[in-house]
Amino acid sequence: MSGSNAAAGTSNGGSGDAGGAARRNRMPKYSKFTQQELPACKPILTPKWVVSVFFLVGVIFVPIGVVSLLAARDVVEIVDRYDEACVPGNMTENKLAYIQNSTISKTAQGLSRYVKSRNDAQLRDAKKANQTSACEPERTTADGKPIVPCGLIAWSLFNDTYSFTRGNENLTVDKKDISWKSDREHKFGKDVFPSNFQNGSLIGGAKLNPDIPLSDQEDLIVWMRTAALPTFRKLYGRIYVDLKENDTITVNLLNNYNTYSFGGKKKLVLSTATWLGGKNSFLGYAYLSVEIDVLCIGFTCKLQDLV
Repeated sequence: MSGSNAAAGTSNGGSGDAGGAARRNRMPKYSKFTQQELPACKPILTPKWVVSVFFLVGVIFVPIGVVSLLAARDVVEIVDRYDEACVPGNMTENKLAYIQNSTISKTAQGLSRYVKSRNDAQLRDAKKANQTSACEPERTTADGKPIVPCGLIAWSLFNDTYSFTRGNENLTVDKKDISWKSDREHKFGKDVFPSNFQNGSLIGGAKLNPDIPLSDQEDLIVWMRTAALPTFRKLYGRIYVDLKENDTITVNLLNNYNTYSFGGKKKLVLSTATWLGGKNSFLGYAYLSVEIDVLCIGFTCKLQDLV
């Protein structure tokens, strides 16, 4: 009896050792990351430390804001509204009758539908020309052929044109690289060409050259990057000529784009540019506003700490 019990005890002990070894093999490899033992630092937000941070932010933002404002003030800009001036005096009470192409109406009121009326896959890939499901109502022609590019945004492409002269000298408007490089390279295909565009009975805006790929149609690319607000600017081109003070610039324009049906306004903007871009003081004032706010908060915290 005693021998049998000893054998059984030996057998049970061996089974326990094997189970323990198996459990140890299944344990993950030890590391300070998995065990959350990495060194850490938790700063104590003392009043002195907080006030110092506020003052540091204020000191940094002051020169940035001042430099931004100075850059914006160096920009020379001329803005002239021309849509009213282009209507003859005897037609001012009925502007729609003067504009032959009166096919766009109340664009701003249908903003959500307008922005969604496009197909990005069709713009990128020639093999997806038939993907027009999101382009209502400018999907297909009367005989069912797909429109490329489809949608209301492309259909309403801005079609006013401008030419400039200084005295007897024609000023060339360069339209190269007026769009975003990322849009040209990734959103508009080099093998995608316009087809059946503006061939319907209603013409929304400018036409496109069917022999030029969409990646090179920069007016279209600029227009397809929709603006967030109802008042916006679109880059028409660049003039690489040094214009001097008191130069007289003559502008010849074709007033084709109908904004009268929805009470819109059109303005021509002639502007120089700096390293910060065009005339925009918002960035400078934003930095200065933040600087004033953080300094006020810093002084308040300092006074409370002293009290």
